[in-house]
Formats: sequence, C-alpha cells, structure tokens
Amino acid sequence: MTALLLLPLLLPLAAPVLARRTLDRLAPVAALWVITVCALVLAGCSLAALGVFVLTGLLKLPVFATLGELVHPLPTAPDLVVLPAAVVSVAALAGFAGTFGRAALREIRAFRSARTEAGRRPAAGDLCVVDSPHPDAYALPGRPHRIVVTTAMLRSLDAAEREALFAHERAHNRGGHHYFLAAAELAAHCHPALRPVRATIRLAVERAADEAAAAAVGDRRLTARAIARAALAGQATRSARPEFAPAVASGPVPHRVKALLAAPRAARRAAAWIAALLLACTTASFAASATGMLDVHHRVEIAQGEESR
Repeated sequence: MTALLLLPLLLPLAAPVLARRTLDRLAPVAALWVITVCALVLAGCSLAALGVFVLTGLLKLPVFATLGELVHPLPTAPDLVVLPAAVVSVAALAGFAGTFGRAALREIRAFRSARTEAGRRPAAGDLCVVDSPHPDAYALPGRPHRIVVTTAMLRSLDAAEREALFAHERAHNRGGHHYFLAAAELAAHCHPALRPVRATIRLAVERAADEAAAAAVGDRRLTARAIARAALAGQATRSARPEFAPAVASGPVPHRVKALLAAPRAARRAAAWIAALLLACTTASFAASATGMLDVHHRVEIAQGEESR
C-alpha cells in the first residue's frame, strides 16, 4: 500500500515535460484543456496520497485508534516507515494550506481593488479606459466582464493594433481563461513539480487568445505586431491586477509572436501520442491513489473487526 501511494507523489515529476510538448503539438485550446485537467487530477491525487499517509499514521497512535474503534492492530508497513511518512505528509499539507491561503487572500484583495477601480471609470461596452502613464491591458473577469486598458497603452498602438489587442482580451473573457489560471495556481501549490506546469498553462491561455484574435482581425502578422508592441511598451509596468486576470503581455512573448508568424500546424499523429502519454500518467496517478485509499479502508475495517460481522 505504501509503495502504491508513492506513485501519485512521483508521477507529477513527468508532467512539466509532457505538458510543454503537448502545447507545442496540439492546438492551443485543446492543449489548454488537456493540460489543465491533468494538472488538477495530479494535484488532487497527490493530496489524497498525503491524506492517506496522515490517516494511517494517526491510527497507529492509541488515542486515535480508540476514536476509530480499532479492536485489532492496523495492518500496515512498520512504524518506522508509517510514522515518518505521516509527519512529512502533515508538514506538506500544512505548507500547502498556508501558501495557498496567503495567495488566495492576496488574489481576492487584488481582484476587489481592480473591480473597484474599473467601476469608477466610464465604460464603453466592455471596454474600461484608465488614465495612467503606465502601459497595461488585461481581461478582468466578473459580472460584467471588463477589458481594462490604460491610456498609455492606447497611445503605444495604432488603430489596427488596438483592435487586435481588444480582440485578444475579449477572447480571454469569452473563453473563461481566468478559471484555467486559477486552476493552475491551485495545482502549483499542491505539488512542487506542477509549478512549471502553471507556466505552461499561462502560455496556453495566451496562445489560445492569440489565435482567437488573429481569427477575429483576419491578420496573423498584425496580431503578432500588436502583441509585440504591447509587450514592449508594458515590460517595465508593475500592475496590481490579480494573477488570474490574463494580460496581453504575459508569457514568453517571442514564442507567441513566432507561433503567430508561422502557419498553423496541421494535426499530427505525434501530437496525439504526447497527449495520450500525459493522460496515461494522470490515469495511473488516479488509479494508484484510488486503489490505495480503498486498501486503507479495507485495512481499517479489518482492524475494527467488521469483516467478520
């Protein structure tokens, strides 16, 4: 059982490489869904494995064995293995709760501040212009959705580039990309190996919006130029926007511009194999954690004397 529960903690180590290759070979929207779902499942399985280690360790202690109505010793690995694993798992779960809690509070404060600031400004449809000397533009989720852009950013682009910028940000709101970014942040706090996957999901979000903007304006070169100029203008800007509010200058801009200037790739068999490998890794993690939890449940029933009833 102990060896089986190690799999959900080890399999996420393969996720960063597989996720990046999936994004390189699949269409951005398809890659975004596959990578995000896999990251969430891998994160959940790792938390489940840690929880089982904690539960097993607690039931080794007399006071918790009494509370659990155990009438026989819990059949597990030796105490020299179970108890240290439980201690490490408690520390890992406490670290996750602490860092994610602080990050969530910070994001909530930033979101409220951004919504309040946007609410004070006159809006033209979904467009909210903020008078600021700092170039910035981002999609602000909520009801209603807003595209927040500063006057400095508008001055940095010509009329056609502004339309590409607006199309990019509208694609973020229309695609619900803030949910993907929030999921990426959650997964990154659950397992250290998923932190690089968070960056890949951010890139996938921007690539999906880039492609949608190029389709909307009908000019991939114009969209690439708008993204490059917006990123160059806003590179020294430190925005107070929340992390889950996607912005046009986010991610590795040269990579995005290169992808836009290249012709869209046709679907290839290699892409399906990479995505299948990532899904297989995720499925194996889920199967291992589910089997491990069922095994612990069965062992607890044995210790409670229930299997003879």
